[in-house]
Amino acid sequence: MDERRGADNPSRQRILAATAEVLGRRGMKKLSLTAVARQAGVSRPTLYRWFASKRDLLEAFVVWERQAYERAVAEATAGLPPEQRLDAALRVIVEFQHSYPGLRMVDIEPAQVIARLSRVIPLMRRRLERLATGPDAELAVATAVRVAVSHYVVRGDDGDDFLNQLRHAARVR
Repeated sequence: MDERRGADNPSRQRILAATAEVLGRRGMKKLSLTAVARQAGVSRPTLYRWFASKRDLLEAFVVWERQAYERAVAEATAGLPPEQRLDAALRVIVEFQHSYPGLRMVDIEPAQVIARLSRVIPLMRRRLERLATGPDAELAVATAVRVAVSHYVVRGDDGDDFLNQLRHAARVR
């Protein structure tokens, strides 16, 4: 693989991070590659070297976003005893939702967000189920995922309250 195509290339990473910013302001339908390039501080030709089209960019963005979440959960849970891993993952969910610039995309393009959630929920649930312990772990995780989705759709500003709700739903003490 040539170095320019490497997933960790700084220009590529800036473009994907800028995509989150622009999506949060404009939504998918009004996403402009020029705006993404400007936000990333790269030229349009540089953007096109990485992503030949808006569709290519959005597909790569979805993968990038999922990998960022997976990486954050893996880092937060590494080395913890099994009974503490789910709580660490719940904290990641709160941090992720409160720091993610595209969070209000639901206000811009609710149909797109709902369609995307139908793909994200099963992935999120499976990821958390691997960390859950105790009786009815699958039910607890399913409930926590629904609480997380509710907070995604109707965001609150109190991260502690959000975390407490997730913990209660997931039966984490």
